[in-house]
Amino acid sequence: MKRPVRQQPLVSAIEDDRTPAVYSLKDALQVLQNQPDIASLRHVLQYLNSEADHASIDLPNPEAAKIVNTLVSVILPDFWGTIRSSQSDASERRLLTACLTSIPGIGSILARLKLLAAELQEKKGNAQNLAELLEILDVLLQRDDFVQKIWTDINSLEAHAVRRTILWKDFVSQVASGRIVSTAAQAENALRAAGDAGPELWLADGSKYARWLGRNVAAMAKTIAEKDDRAATAAAQLLEKSFSLGYTPLIIEEIHVNLLFTRPSLLRDLRNVIEKLRTSDQQRFLQATLSMLDSKFLQTDRGDEDESPTQPSKAIGGSAALLRDFASDNGRLQDALVEWLTDDRSGGSTKLRRAALAALQTDEDRMQRVMERNMQQFGDPLFIKHTPIVQQEAIAQTLLMACGYVHRALPMFVFTLARSSVHMNGVSNRLASSSPRTRWLGMVVGMSVSALVDKPGNQMKFDLEELETVEARWYQDLVHVNDQIGSIDDLVLDVKRTEVASISAPEQALQSSSRKSIGKGALKKQTASVPRHSHAKSSHNDAIPAGLRIVELSDDSEEDDLVPYAKPDSDPEDDDPDPTLVQRNRPTAPVYIRDLIAGLKDTENYDRHSLALSTASSLIRRKANFGTEVTDHIEELATTLVGLNDTFELDGFQEMRQEAMIAVLLAQPAKMGPWFARTFFEGDYSMAQRVSILTTLGLSARELAGFKGEDVRPSNTKAEPSFPSKRLPEKLHKIYASESITVDAQAKRLAHTMIEPMALTAADKLSGPNALKVRTFSSRMEVEKRRTKAIPNELAKLVAQHFFFPLTGRWWTRVQAYGNDNLYFSPILLPAFLKTLALLLHASGPSTLSLPQMTSEFWDLLLSVRSNALNDPAILEAVLFALLTLLDVNEDQRRLAQEHAKELIETQEWVKLVFERVSGGDEESERVRMLAAGVLVRCGEIVEKFQRLLMGDLVGF
Repeated sequence: MKRPVRQQPLVSAIEDDRTPAVYSLKDALQVLQNQPDIASLRHVLQYLNSEADHASIDLPNPEAAKIVNTLVSVILPDFWGTIRSSQSDASERRLLTACLTSIPGIGSILARLKLLAAELQEKKGNAQNLAELLEILDVLLQRDDFVQKIWTDINSLEAHAVRRTILWKDFVSQVASGRIVSTAAQAENALRAAGDAGPELWLADGSKYARWLGRNVAAMAKTIAEKDDRAATAAAQLLEKSFSLGYTPLIIEEIHVNLLFTRPSLLRDLRNVIEKLRTSDQQRFLQATLSMLDSKFLQTDRGDEDESPTQPSKAIGGSAALLRDFASDNGRLQDALVEWLTDDRSGGSTKLRRAALAALQTDEDRMQRVMERNMQQFGDPLFIKHTPIVQQEAIAQTLLMACGYVHRALPMFVFTLARSSVHMNGVSNRLASSSPRTRWLGMVVGMSVSALVDKPGNQMKFDLEELETVEARWYQDLVHVNDQIGSIDDLVLDVKRTEVASISAPEQALQSSSRKSIGKGALKKQTASVPRHSHAKSSHNDAIPAGLRIVELSDDSEEDDLVPYAKPDSDPEDDDPDPTLVQRNRPTAPVYIRDLIAGLKDTENYDRHSLALSTASSLIRRKANFGTEVTDHIEELATTLVGLNDTFELDGFQEMRQEAMIAVLLAQPAKMGPWFARTFFEGDYSMAQRVSILTTLGLSARELAGFKGEDVRPSNTKAEPSFPSKRLPEKLHKIYASESITVDAQAKRLAHTMIEPMALTAADKLSGPNALKVRTFSSRMEVEKRRTKAIPNELAKLVAQHFFFPLTGRWWTRVQAYGNDNLYFSPILLPAFLKTLALLLHASGPSTLSLPQMTSEFWDLLLSVRSNALNDPAILEAVLFALLTLLDVNEDQRRLAQEHAKELIETQEWVKLVFERVSGGDEESERVRMLAAGVLVRCGEIVEKFQRLLMGDLVGF
């Protein structure tokens, strides 16, 4: 792929003074490191893709390494998500991928993938960055001419032959050694462990990656000139290294399918590559070729004996032509074919052996060798005694067919061999065997050879019924097999007929999406076993059923070097009938925190503001552990989000703002926890905004504690009230209800979780003695399935100093300064405040070191608001929920009885009073009574268990 040629200096085309001038790689690196905007990035990428002097980053060098590393570690995390989703940034996407389609680019991406995967496995990385980098690697390697492009760059940009050799070997080791597969698999496993795994990647699948390598070797072989030994050697090195992956048959199958079955004239190019391989690898290539021919063209059912062996077959003729042309002028391959025909462990069908013998029929010396070795092996006593009968049958069939071919060329040679001791003793050894099948094979072979060399009256005959069967006549006809060598085109026709119909819809979709950049070689349909590469000649199209036709577009044009223009990107807004309403300068999603802040503050531009708000959470989370952007602007960002108003009445405004605030707190919990607590009491904000601050503290703490999924983000769906007057007007409802719904829903969820075991225990006690109960046991697999993986509780280290005490400390300060008549005792803020503290206490867990201090502080606070709780049901429900949480988290009941005896008795007496005063009937009262009952049960358990300890401490109470 040629990069766009720059017709004029780039600096002369600059019209915007804000776009920096780029004259060298140093200038480009400086722009990339200084947080460029989309226009500056486009300008730098155009320079890097131009053919300016010293502007190449395709070969390893210090300047290229710095630029590529900056592109991978800085630019891709910032811009890939934006330019991938934006249709208008297709040019930037192409320019960026073109800069990374090189040896340094692939190496830098692999190194970055390993680092991000390791960080994610240690719960320190960002899954989104890792997933995006995997996607980029997928995009880069989808090209089937990727290897050819790298080889062209090395030869065109590097003048020294030694350096070219070293660069190519490094690239081969990088691509064909399994490094890409292992790295992609490691990254995919890390994403799957983090719960963010998408569809399976072909890069992490060894078989699919091997097929990709085969297609690249084929594409490279197509471009090798007749005397270009360097290119042939390079392709052979890549092929030889790819054998170490363990998918040799798939690689060789792709090479054949993309070379010989698309254009048989390319066989010469393939031979040039094979001749550069080592002898062992050439034999491996031949073995894989034989297996492919057998499975794709010659494999039939067990009914071979029902078909006459003398019947001609195009598949056999085409296979023979392929083997003959493939091994011609290569004595090592021809000797390997002889070894395969004389090896009883080689396997293969009868038709495959017919094709191999047909390929050698003009070589009298090697054909005689096949006959002699098989005859010696067939009569060997050890072979007869220890070899499975299936292998003996294969040797017998090969021997009879070889005798027929040699007899037609040299009758005296067969006559002499038939009279030799080797043949006569061999038949005798078989007749002396105790196996009926072994004796039967000896008689069939003896009669068939005798029929060739002896006169009718002197021929060997056995008057047995077993020798009059169809199978016996089939074996005797093998000496008359005389297959003619056909053409490779017969195999091309056969592969179309047999494989095109089996192509699956997902593969069609994959092929169509991955071939968008291919020009005149694009295909209309492709085979299932040959994804993305199955050409066919138009002369065979009539043989293909309708709807499954393969069409090869004409490639005889003289304009092959011209690169067609890409199709323009679709723009849904262009469909607007009023051209004055078409928005051409649509804003792009922010890629830097400073741009995000500017977008959030821009309340005049609807598109920019809504786009910034919708991407705020993902951008902050992605940047949290990447650089210092979030750290440098975190307080300004938090202030902007807390004070943000719904100017445009956006759908989901409260949820998007809440998620962004949670992302800010999680980015720097030790710093932003106290900041949010201080802002709740001191900021000039509305009640709804203050409730959103409490929601941020509560839900962020639960996420830090390791709670995920629905447990952290409860469903925001809420049942409609039974009577319309219980619901605020829509505008007010959006302000006051949706902000606190997450805290309320989480509190209700926790209350149900804590009360359910009590109810089950009570029901169990009422159901009768334990002796009458039947216990059911779960299988080990069911137990393991329900068991959740332990997650480190990061909140326990921070909760007291950075979350809990900053809230309670400022609460007491406000109470001492203003008493109970202040804003924070309102029925809107106080319940949310108490529930937030309860969520913090519950999320920190019973093993938190500061739990005793937090318990003492929280219990005193709850008892201080008892009088206010009796006057408002919302506050009462919050106090009871907080008490239940406090008693549930403190699993050390003895410590509670010993250190908080007074608070425990006071709580029990007060809750009894509440339970008696609150009568049921409506949903709210029932919920309060349920919580009160839960608190009474917990208190009763402690009092009953530690009654003596409590009475000793409360003698004077």
